[in-house]
Amino acid sequence: MSPEKAWGRLPRLSTGLMAAWRDGYGLADLRKDVLAGLTVGTVAVPLSMALAIATGVAPQHGLYTAIVAGALIALTGGARFNVSGPTAAFIVILLPIVQQYGLGGLLLATLMAGLILVAMGVAKLGRLIEFVPYPVVLGFTTGIAVVIAVLQIPDFLGLAIEGRGEHFLDNLGKIATALPSLNPFEFGIGVLALAVMLYWPRLGVPVPAPLAGLIVGAIATYGLNHWFGAPGAPVVETIGSRFSWEAHGQTGAGIPPIAPSFSLPWLFPGPNGESLTLNLDLFRNLLGPAIAIALLGAIESLLCAVVSDGLTKTKHDPNAELIGQGLGNLVAPFFGGITATAALARTATNIRSGARSPLAAVTHSVVLLLAVLVLAAPLGLIPMSALAALLFIVAWNMSEARHFVRTLRSAPAEDVAILVICFGLTVIFDMVLAVAVGMGLAAALFIRRMAMVTSTERVDAAPHVATSQLSSELAIYEITGPLFFGVAEKALTSLHQADPQVKVVLIDMRYVPTIDGTAIVALHSLIDNMHQEGVALILVGLRAPLIAALHRAGIKKDKGRLTYCADLEKAIVVANRWRAASSAPTVEAKSA
Repeated sequence: MSPEKAWGRLPRLSTGLMAAWRDGYGLADLRKDVLAGLTVGTVAVPLSMALAIATGVAPQHGLYTAIVAGALIALTGGARFNVSGPTAAFIVILLPIVQQYGLGGLLLATLMAGLILVAMGVAKLGRLIEFVPYPVVLGFTTGIAVVIAVLQIPDFLGLAIEGRGEHFLDNLGKIATALPSLNPFEFGIGVLALAVMLYWPRLGVPVPAPLAGLIVGAIATYGLNHWFGAPGAPVVETIGSRFSWEAHGQTGAGIPPIAPSFSLPWLFPGPNGESLTLNLDLFRNLLGPAIAIALLGAIESLLCAVVSDGLTKTKHDPNAELIGQGLGNLVAPFFGGITATAALARTATNIRSGARSPLAAVTHSVVLLLAVLVLAAPLGLIPMSALAALLFIVAWNMSEARHFVRTLRSAPAEDVAILVICFGLTVIFDMVLAVAVGMGLAAALFIRRMAMVTSTERVDAAPHVATSQLSSELAIYEITGPLFFGVAEKALTSLHQADPQVKVVLIDMRYVPTIDGTAIVALHSLIDNMHQEGVALILVGLRAPLIAALHRAGIKKDKGRLTYCADLEKAIVVANRWRAASSAPTVEAKSA
């Protein structure tokens, strides 16, 4: 293949941007994109910080993710309306990485995941989402939502907990033990912010509910800390009181008012606060988490693109989207950004706000950059309990509780079992194990259902006009359904009937769509056994690709054993010719 042809077969970049341009993009569309980007950016500022904190890193790294990866993915990806940045689904994967390898390990794992995503896109694996069953997706997303909600309880209640547990049950135990340390001021601010976020949309005020809740919570927190707190000992913890920064010889509390700058990912702090030492063992240990990040990122991004297609009647390019997501995660770690993927809530907000192209997502990134440069000090006043309240809402929306309950009530028992198992494994252990087990169970269920579809039965002569004068020495069997490892042995063994009168067996295979390696081996065995008993075999109606596959496996026309016919009428003519030629049938491959 020439280099030009090979290059032409690679997925194209920026297909989302090109699709908007082909539809006729003008100043009116640009105005809509800017307004939509402003709206989404306003929502994304607190959300990016909250998700970074939940992941175990400083809030600015969530903002850097949305700034760098958000813009780059929008410009290079294949989805027209996706808005990318840190998402809640990754918390359960990223938090253990941070605990074990520090921020530097997380950035390195993200970089590795970006390479994997690019490779998946180049290999055109963009249809991956079509092979993940809905019970598996719903099970692990609902499980992730439960884990996220539980992780926010300490900040929401103001509990004094030292560190986080490695697993869900550990965290529950720590929370239960720390309940006597509940801080009524923190709890009150959390409840206030949560109530504002829930009831604000009813007022019809054009300000996002999360922003309103955080502003009210920040004002109330400022008052409480002023009247009841002391210097260095606030009664309600804020971003500014928990986090500090040091950059370019400057130090401060909260978020640094500095744009993301280039730095090698492995130079960021590791688990002991020092830079990572690059070696083969480190890459080997991070490979598993990187694969998990890439797979979840692919699933979530493509799911988001499918939903946005349904809302806008457009069509995304899944392979280009994977490459775009990969490039975003490949570049963001060099600017302090953590893992990014398309966010369904922000994408839906983008669409409802009138977005016309990926430039809306780029505008959203610009809004976050301006927030870092201009609003760093006010952002430091946001209370931690209010951010926990925001993540409670995120977790509830992510859980799809109504769909979960409806599936439990209406889905087949096997699907319900897969849903519950994936949910339980995600909550108790981790998402990677849940998806692996869920996919295995779903595959086993699919095999079982396909096995029930495939059947083999002997056909009476009467229904077939062409076979109305069928000799007793001829038998016709019909196989319906795919011949694969789950059914091949049973389906083909049932053809071997102890009927001494039958000298030629015709197998009608018009309704066999596929044959796998196990079925080919079983067919070999059937041909040998029938030949030893003096019985010839005619395969009828096989599709050309399947005949070619059998030829490659050595199952060819063979005198006295086997031939192929296009239909039953021709097969019966051939079978009668064999009987007339000899009392022990032979096969004239050429005449057949």
